[in-house]
Order: sequence, then structure tokens, then C-alpha cells
Amino acid sequence: MLEREETVLLKKEFEITKLETQKRNNNRISVYINNKYAFGVHKDIIYKLNLEKGKLVDQNFIEKIIKTEEQKKAKDYAIKILSYRPRSQKEIKDKLEQKGYENQVVNRTLAWLREYKLIDDKEFAKEYIKSKGEKYGGSRIKIELIRKGVEEEIIDSVLNDKLNDEKEYEIALEQAKKKMKAYKGDEREAVYRKLGYYLQRRGFSYDIISKILRELL
Repeated sequence: MLEREETVLLKKEFEITKLETQKRNNNRISVYINNKYAFGVHKDIIYKLNLEKGKLVDQNFIEKIIKTEEQKKAKDYAIKILSYRPRSQKEIKDKLEQKGYENQVVNRTLAWLREYKLIDDKEFAKEYIKSKGEKYGGSRIKIELIRKGVEEEIIDSVLNDKLNDEKEYEIALEQAKKKMKAYKGDEREAVYRKLGYYLQRRGFSYDIISKILRELL
């Protein structure tokens, strides 16, 4: 992904002849090798790899610079994505792959995120259930989490802890009472059918739906 002068890389030994802060972004440094622009990197890479004017580098070290820069870009992109909202590991993986990062870079980024607890599918599931659990039933929430790549074992464990049958019934009953206002004036059979479909789409179980329909109608 880094632009560079291929002619610079033809020699076996190279010298870093200039490091110049870029005008449009002072966090990025232009690296010149043998008096020609080679590529740009984040300033953190300069410190991490101890790059300085006059340093002699070989082809392998140049590739190391490029790979280190790519890895940092991937990490920064992942952090940016997570700043918008929590995401599952699969969601981050998909975003990185869509951006064009290689498998090795993606896997290292995910490992780094896990190491620093920046992604955790169990915590993600807890937060997801917390945000959706006031409107939807466990079945719908489970399907949505599976689509986001969370393992079923994790989902079931969190659902059992955060959304038991009693709580799910209370949520479904509240949703049903609100929805019935839209059916005012409809015949009982029509309300029964519409309300049943509505609760079903919301992911509530058959037993809960049947109980609510009997209670309200």
C-alpha cells in the first residue's frame, strides 16, 4: 500500500539520506533513500525502528519498515472503527479485509486488540443485549449476534444471565401494550393476528406470545 520509487530498491545497500516531516500531516515522515523519495511512514515508526539520517539499511530492513507501517495503519483503522461503536471480532476482521490488509496483518491486529481488551465478544454480547433487550426477544438477538460472528456458546451464556424468561415476558408485554394502540378499532381476530406477528418478528418465544395474547385479548 506504500508508494515508493522502485529504482531506489535496486541496489543491495541503501542509505537513509533524509527524513522530512510532511506538510499536509506532521505525524507522517517522508523517507529518502540514496537521495530519492522512497516512502512515507508515521513518525512512531521512525522512533520504533530507530530510523535516522545516515543509517545504512538493506532490502530486508526496508521491507520491515513497510510491514511495520502497514501494521500500524491496520491498528489505527481498527481503533477508528471501534470509536464509533463496540464491534465483534468478526466485524473488525471483515472491515480490515475489506480495506485490503493481508491475512497476517489482520490476524496480528486482532491479537493486539484482544491483548489490550479492545475487543471481547462476551463483553460485546453483553452490551448488545443491554441495548436491544428492552425491545427484542432472545431469539432475534441471538440471530443478530450470530450474524456478527459471536459464538453460540457465548450468546447462550450471556442471554441466560441477562435475559431470563421472566424479564423477556415483561419486555414483550410492554411492547404489546404499546403496539395495541395502533390497532384501536380493529376486530379482535385481526388484533390477535397482527399482534402475534409483531411479537414474533421481535423475536419473542411462542410460549410468551401465547401467554400475552391470552392476557390482553
